[in-house]
Amino acid sequence: MFLLGVLRHLVTKLMKNTDLKVAEKSIRDAHSLKRAAALRTNSGYIPPASFRSKRAFFTHKETGLLNAKRDDTAVGPMGMPSGNQPMDPTMMVDMMKKNLSMVVPQMITYNWVTFFFSGFVVAKVPFALTMRFRGMLQRGIDLNSLDVTYVSSLSWYFLNLFGLRGVFTLVLGENSVDDYANMQEQMSTGMGAGADAGRAFKQEAENLDLIQHAWLLPFSERHCEKMLQEKLDN
Repeated sequence: MFLLGVLRHLVTKLMKNTDLKVAEKSIRDAHSLKRAAALRTNSGYIPPASFRSKRAFFTHKETGLLNAKRDDTAVGPMGMPSGNQPMDPTMMVDMMKKNLSMVVPQMITYNWVTFFFSGFVVAKVPFALTMRFRGMLQRGIDLNSLDVTYVSSLSWYFLNLFGLRGVFTLVLGENSVDDYANMQEQMSTGMGAGADAGRAFKQEAENLDLIQHAWLLPFSERHCEKMLQEKLDN
């Protein structure tokens, strides 16, 4: 499994299109929305003057970041267009290559294990386990008399599939494992930077303008003193 993961990593690097330009503008827009949301959520922890300055940076009618004119031809980090522009076929091909490099080796390995080693016991856990672990450790074996500490070949495959990600990161680097976690991170980064980015910016600017700032820190000592007094009284 480890050698297969290393081979998949090398194949993915060979298939990667180095000519693709990173959509920096889309990523920057997504991070701007996150910063504005963080300011709105944690506004009570900064002084009023700082809050007004930061809110003006985002919501000023002429120079505000959320009110700036946007280019509708920008493309998101996942190749999704922002507006009515057609999707870039090069990015679609690159996404398909990444999906194939993830799915095809897993399908081949899974079918190889189930065909040649179905029902095999390949390992034993060195400590006692309850019967609830039988379904996780003994997939493909319908034998109730078998001790639950024994691990079937199919369960061993899944344990290696999900357990070796940390090893790959340690050996090959932080960006080595090109799996579904990276896809989810790219999708979450691209939220708000696609077709509805202008609407999301406008909504966030309106939310910031509606906030009635109340600084919480001047009352923190009084609140802590009250909580401490309640603890002592009890």
